[in-house]
Amino acid sequence: MGGLMFLLALSLSSVVIIQTSEGQICLPKKHASLFVFGDSLFDIGNNNYINTTTPFQANYPPYGITLFKYPSGRFSDGRMIPDVIAELAKLPLLPPYLHPGNPDFTYGVNFASGGSGALLQTAQGSVIDLHTQVKYFKNVKKILREKIGNEEVEALLKRSVYFLNVGSNDYGGLLNVANSTVSLLPVDKQQFVGFVIGNLTNAIKEIYEQGGRKFGFLNVGPIGCSPVIRAQNNGSKCFDEISAVARLHNIQLSKMILKLKKQLNGFKYSVHDFYASLSPVIKNPSKYGFKGGSGGCCGSGPLRGFDACGGNKGIKEYELCDNPNDYIFFDARHFTDKASQYFAHLIWDANYTLNKPYNLNTLFQLSSQ
Repeated sequence: MGGLMFLLALSLSSVVIIQTSEGQICLPKKHASLFVFGDSLFDIGNNNYINTTTPFQANYPPYGITLFKYPSGRFSDGRMIPDVIAELAKLPLLPPYLHPGNPDFTYGVNFASGGSGALLQTAQGSVIDLHTQVKYFKNVKKILREKIGNEEVEALLKRSVYFLNVGSNDYGGLLNVANSTVSLLPVDKQQFVGFVIGNLTNAIKEIYEQGGRKFGFLNVGPIGCSPVIRAQNNGSKCFDEISAVARLHNIQLSKMILKLKKQLNGFKYSVHDFYASLSPVIKNPSKYGFKGGSGGCCGSGPLRGFDACGGNKGIKEYELCDNPNDYIFFDARHFTDKASQYFAHLIWDANYTLNKPYNLNTLFQLSSQ
């Protein structure tokens, strides 16, 4: 009996018990939530609940076939990167913010929306842009304040991590496709990147003003090597002109974050070099346990790179590979469950080469004071 009482006392010492109008809520003393912002690489189902069109949704088969066994709204056969990150952080599977079942936001929430970007004009009217995602976060703070009180909310938000992936769709809007030939629109690339970075900066500052202190970022990957762009370019090699814009973004992103570090007291961050981690996997997939690096598992046309997975996006006929685990990409743009696991683990605990100034695991452990 004495041993049982000791274990009970020990377990109670590791939690904070908060009295609310609805009863008691127990939270781990150093519990840190995870708040996720971004596009379809992070969307876990928010686009299921907005007035949009099928190309911006993944709520139909064969999406979800590997893990969930049903189409949850994730653009994958299984998990997305934030799902795996939550698991590594010992958090429950986060809910999409717009889920109608009154989800619990205590451990965090996912605001990401497939097709969205930092710019309001990116797929405007069909997605949840970054600015609106931040507005939703402010609403979550109000809900949490009512649930656990202002003092605990402020402490929780300072301990928590804000995980962002934005930009690819903004730059995808620069593509001009005609007769299976891809080119870029004639715009000032540096200036355009500046607009994207400016909007992202404003979003970060808004989250900071609400109490956020620890931020995790993915820079933009080699988007010119995605199956959808290669297929539109006659299935040829990577379209480097658009990947060059991604590299411009990544340079400006690093400079912007260093400025914020100097301006914002207590601002801490981790930047994963997604360009550097994805590029070698595409070039040499077998080295990383994949058989297909350039094409998708589900789609049509060259490399299965036409965005036809599920037959609901204008092209009814599509092919589905036998084993998604053989592939990096599940469809024309998005990762398989296996690939999401691979990249999430790099984001979580890879060294300084890919994560600067430290990885996401370390960011979770850092004090927010």
